[in-house]
Amino acid sequence: VQLQASGGGLVQAGGALRLSCAASGRSISSYAMGWFRQAPGKEREFVIADAWGGGKTYPADSVKGRFTISRDNAKNTVYLQMNSLKPEDTAVYHCAAGNSVHRLRGGSAASWGQGTLVTVSS
Repeated sequence: VQLQASGGGLVQAGGALRLSCAASGRSISSYAMGWFRQAPGKEREFVIADAWGGGKTYPADSVKGRFTISRDNAKNTVYLQMNSLKPEDTAVYHCAAGNSVHRLRGGSAASWGQGTLVTVSS
């Protein structure tokens, strides 16, 4: 599966942004889908994922209550809704497809999308 993320940009602290991850080549219904981010000078960090059937989501503690993941299987697209953004959310965000949420959380993905930059100003 090939993944293409989009929707990044500049937003003020407290604002919201929605990222999209369009998939091609295979249906996302076959995968657990997740989002990761990498801030300048830092390692890649798991953000949130959902299981291959959708439903329950697994956010990192740093984004719990602010970020949600959703998917539209008909459009073969995954979304990341980011609310109450903070300057520390500034990073390049990547989407990923994996065999399980557990493996995604461990950083193992079947496919990675290119990143989209999110900048949160204070």
